[in-house]
Amino acid sequence: MRKIATLYSGHAPHYVTFYTPKFNQYLNKIIYLPDFNEQDLDGMDVLIVPSQLHNKYLLAAAPAIRRFADNGGVVVAFGPQPWSWIPSQKWESRPTNFWWWLEENADSGLRMQDLNYPLFRDGFLNEDACTWHQHGVFHLQEGMQSLIDMKDGGSLLYVDKVSSNGTWIVTTLDPDFHFGSYFMPATEKFLDGFLPWLAFGEI
Repeated sequence: MRKIATLYSGHAPHYVTFYTPKFNQYLNKIIYLPDFNEQDLDGMDVLIVPSQLHNKYLLAAAPAIRRFADNGGVVVAFGPQPWSWIPSQKWESRPTNFWWWLEENADSGLRMQDLNYPLFRDGFLNEDACTWHQHGVFHLQEGMQSLIDMKDGGSLLYVDKVSSNGTWIVTTLDPDFHFGSYFMPATEKFLDGFLPWLAFGEI
């Protein structure tokens, strides 16, 4: 089992998500972001960077997070990223349609790209577990692998094994916020599969 740490800023939805027992069992360390010290990552294999962190503290921690990846760690970034701190990051904000599912012939716009990737192939996640609304997309650099795209361009979930000696798993999806806010049932399905994959799956 990989050792997983997550940052935490005191945000109530994050507290609910990370301390819910079925998710907490996969977390070896929950690090309060304002007190973050690079040594907090010693012995960890994976670092989760939740959505909606305070930009001041996130940007202050970013160099240490990048060094963690450069030393072979896995960094997971959830949610919109209006501040540039991820290697080769190219983020595009888009209007969010919270009610697309009420439209005639409803289509979230989500398009699965590589069902043979272990996250999907080994049964950890399927399309339903990844489908709610979106806040924007990432535009990828050469060598990055998109696992989920939007039909009108851009990636919702990608894996980057070329920008560092480690692995970046980056998604505009924000299951940590919505599960902890008791809003969007699909986000629970996402975390039910995603966290076991981080702990035990082929990355």
